[in-house]
Amino acid sequence: MVSATAHAGSPPAPSVPSSASVAPRSDRDRFAALAFCWADLLLHLDEAGVIQFAAGAFSAFTGRTPPSLVGEHFLSLITPEDGPKALGYLKQTHGRGRLEGAIVRLSRQQGLPLPMDLSAYTLDGHCYVALRLRAHSPDRAHDRASRDQRTGLLSAEAFSETAGRRVKAAREAGRDVGVTLVNLKGFEDLQGRLDESRASTLLGALGESLRTAALDADSAALVAEGRYGLLHDASLDVGALEARLEALARGHDPSGEGVEVETAALDLHGSGEVREEDLARGLLYAMNQMQRTSTGALSLRTLPTTLLKLVAQAASEVTDFRRLVADRRFHIAVQPILSATTGNIHHYEALCRFEATQPDASPFRAITFAEETGLIHEFDLAMAHKALEWLGSKPRNSDAYQLAVNISGYSIGISRYVDGLLALLENNPWTRGRLMFEITESARMTDLDAANQFIQVLRGLHYRVCLDDFGAGAASFQYLSALEVDVVKIDGSAVRNAMKVAKGKAFLSALTELCRRLGVSTIAEMIDSPESLHFVRDCGCDYVQGFLFGRPSLNIKDFSPLPHEDLFLKPPRRRVTVTSNAPALPSATPPRA
Repeated sequence: MVSATAHAGSPPAPSVPSSASVAPRSDRDRFAALAFCWADLLLHLDEAGVIQFAAGAFSAFTGRTPPSLVGEHFLSLITPEDGPKALGYLKQTHGRGRLEGAIVRLSRQQGLPLPMDLSAYTLDGHCYVALRLRAHSPDRAHDRASRDQRTGLLSAEAFSETAGRRVKAAREAGRDVGVTLVNLKGFEDLQGRLDESRASTLLGALGESLRTAALDADSAALVAEGRYGLLHDASLDVGALEARLEALARGHDPSGEGVEVETAALDLHGSGEVREEDLARGLLYAMNQMQRTSTGALSLRTLPTTLLKLVAQAASEVTDFRRLVADRRFHIAVQPILSATTGNIHHYEALCRFEATQPDASPFRAITFAEETGLIHEFDLAMAHKALEWLGSKPRNSDAYQLAVNISGYSIGISRYVDGLLALLENNPWTRGRLMFEITESARMTDLDAANQFIQVLRGLHYRVCLDDFGAGAASFQYLSALEVDVVKIDGSAVRNAMKVAKGKAFLSALTELCRRLGVSTIAEMIDSPESLHFVRDCGCDYVQGFLFGRPSLNIKDFSPLPHEDLFLKPPRRRVTVTSNAPALPSATPPRA
């Protein structure tokens, strides 16, 4: 590593071969140059995490020069949300001597945080850190959503992607690794005995123990409450891990009862002959089986633990789902979106239903499966075809039939979906002004610039775009600033939370005012009671959607007459043009220059 007195961008001083002190400096400079083959930023930290030396493109990345960082703590470079995680990485590096495959977000004076791959090692108590920009993503919002903030553990989906790749690489390198599933039986009862502070401490301690046992911080996952998975060296003493977790639970339990820890190892035999994506799919299938099984009935002994069998079962489910999508064996149910003041129906949201006899049955399981297995873009495109069929069955000389269809944030990054959708719209120009799109699962958008380009193409073709689930997470305002849309749909949880606290009304009113100034209309969802309707109306929401006005139905006539018409300021008129103080949803327009 380069000496602490060198500055980034300054070439090493000419050396004098006879000087005994020159060789070490020359070697350190050479090693630093080699490190830059991988890294964008290099840091030397003391035992307390204080920066002793910085080199690299810090000015471009953070707006600060490397010398100005000397004497500051490493956490000053990291976003506050990732601070606890980054401290955990430093602790693991000091404990093991080395860390690879970690991810942190670099704080910037201007612009969105930058996701960075982090590697580190220790020598003589000092820590040497290398950071590299994640080349596939200028704003990896998915990374924020894929880690549980209480335990620091990855989601099952993110874990399966990482573990599948690492298992494959380890097997090819002749390294022996293992995958273990962990279930804390009685964990739900234990949580009921803990106050909030003690529960938070326990979750943090459990996460730390599992990360320490795993290959690194990104090799352990939270599957569900009390259920975990980890990738580890085959030499791991699983019995000792079980004892450690049981001791943690007993130590935090006021009754001293604790939990029973059950583990099962996945048999990786033959995994070297399986494709990386199939390995990930098999691991995810195991995680999901754990998640879907009720706590009381769960026993890891009931789950298949042969990875190849899991891969085969996952592949079978994928084949069945693909056939269902290809044959379009699903239906469209609709739910109205109406003016908050007049009750005039503006448009309907298209909702998928797999059982025509159960229009109120949620497709959550199937949609989640599609997202987990990377098939959601195929389903989204099939749903767009279904939406066109629905619109085509209605009179084209009436403006009473407008439909919003969902697009997963994941699909936006799939070229096959984008190309297929644009070709569909180009062949059906009559849908302009009658079809709009709602972007769901915004956290899955890995490239906001590319996502915005796609949105502007749709708007340029005169299709309106809505950003769904707004207000459900801290990243919502980043999406609103980065994506130019026509509408935002305020998440039902945000509405409920605003109704619970005194300052909630001020917050929601400020949010709608911000949108109004941006020329963006607002829809409040999950309006299920007269109280919630009055609340969002007072807060300035333009449109509403919810069970108060009818549950999703395969028959549009179920909304005529509209339930609870008496709650509106004047009798509703079945027209698209809204004549009220609330602004109408804007017509889709080409992106502004």
